[in-house]
Amino acid sequence: MTIRLARRATLAGLAASAVTMRARAQPLDPLSVRLDFSPWGVQAAMHLANVKGWFAEAHLAVDVQDGRGSGNTLQLVNAGQVDVGQIQIGLIGQARGTGATVRSFAGWCRRTDLAVMVDQDSPLTKVADFRGHSIVVFAASPWAPFIDLWLKRGGLDRASVNLMIVDPAALWGTYSTRRAEALMSTPPSALPVVNPTRKSRAILAEDAGIHYPSYGLVATEAVLATKAAALRRLVAVQQRAWQHLRAGGVRDGAQAMIAARPDAKLDAAVLEDQITLSLDFFDTPATRGKPIGWQADSDWQAALGSLEEAGAVKPGWKTNEYFSNDFITA
Repeated sequence: MTIRLARRATLAGLAASAVTMRARAQPLDPLSVRLDFSPWGVQAAMHLANVKGWFAEAHLAVDVQDGRGSGNTLQLVNAGQVDVGQIQIGLIGQARGTGATVRSFAGWCRRTDLAVMVDQDSPLTKVADFRGHSIVVFAASPWAPFIDLWLKRGGLDRASVNLMIVDPAALWGTYSTRRAEALMSTPPSALPVVNPTRKSRAILAEDAGIHYPSYGLVATEAVLATKAAALRRLVAVQQRAWQHLRAGGVRDGAQAMIAARPDAKLDAAVLEDQITLSLDFFDTPATRGKPIGWQADSDWQAALGSLEEAGAVKPGWKTNEYFSNDFITA
């Protein structure tokens, strides 16, 4: 009896080894993922998963590319030049109105993070206070469709303020050197960069009733259909990485970005602050307690309502054309 059991155990072990070897021999599914810019905090989960080998464990070969802005990345995704984009997903509203076929299939920072940065001790606290003051922004900023609506909330228009539209490369410097009194951007990206030279705080767009979902993953309808299995594994790995970051792994995320881009001269302290602030914008009341990446229909209704009020989308929109939770498995 003992010999028979031992023989069965040996055969079972051999069978398990054969399954493992076959799994390892399977080719990895390639996916190209283009980010919004060069490495900064919101990209931590993507680089962490790549550096840790978690994508390979999920049989994925993910080509993580730096970008030149969310708008540029969206265009490349829509043109089929990359499979997936990690961008500010609110841009989908305008894009689909011009014929794009992109849709969001995972939302990470689901709360509106658009904000206006001012000095820590500035008397400016609300929109109406900005009359006669200078504000810097870049032309293709996610702020662009909301500038007039935001000013209107305070009884202002562009003639009431000094709106400085600059190249993205000049954005931080214009504000940090005090050539502008305020900066339109997002707290996670801006505050860690400007605070060392100009201690600042954020006046949130959501306080003026503007709603706009922040970072997540987008792909075209065609890619969502043809690469569904790989995309589900991509999302699952990113859920794992974001959970690691939320559970105290912020430093790991920063070090992963530095390891992934050793020639970029990245500042670990800035990256860690950016990751921490990004996590502050992870949840809305409608998504709290839901799986990482899950998007709420009510949040998209609010966002599309803001975009319609701003004139960026036409009436008659349907939220299910802009996002999907079909790729969220946990």
